Amino acid sequence: MKTNKIIITSLFLAIGLILHQITPGILLGIKPDFLLVFMILSIILTKDFKLAFITGIVAGILCALSTSFPGGQLPNIIDKVVTSIVVYGIYINSNFNSPLKLTGIYFLGTIISGIFFLGSALILFGLPAPFLILFVTIVLPTSVLNSFMGYFLHKLIRTNPAIKSYL
Repeated sequence: MKTNKIIITSLFLAIGLILHQITPGILLGIKPDFLLVFMILSIILTKDFKLAFITGIVAGILCALSTSFPGGQLPNIIDKVVTSIVVYGIYINSNFNSPLKLTGIYFLGTIISGIFFLGSALILFGLPAPFLILFVTIVLPTSVLNSFMGYFLHKLIRTNPAIKSYL
């Protein structure tokens, strides 16, 4: 792992956490999960498995510290670690040069994160509503928002020569 990749990743996670905390709900309280978006962005840009795994752990801990979901601490850690590994595997084994495919990885990463979060919360503590209702009303709209935000941020960062030179 290179120090510059670790620094970029830590900055992305810090920015994602701050944006996640200060962003109000857009539609019926649903908001983009900026920490997840920046976690996936970091994994895509750094292309390092060890760093992706550590990024998932750190993102999970940050989410656990800031969650408003009852009993959501452990499910947040589980879902971020699993999502980081799966997203890394999907990205490394695929060619994501087109905008549609790049948007798809953010969408798929959010779907995976939502499934593992809700599934682990259901097993460990129970859910305040049925799984399917929470999935359809929260995870799917958040996935759409995250995919657009992820694509936009990815293109913004990739066109920035200062950041591009560090990766």
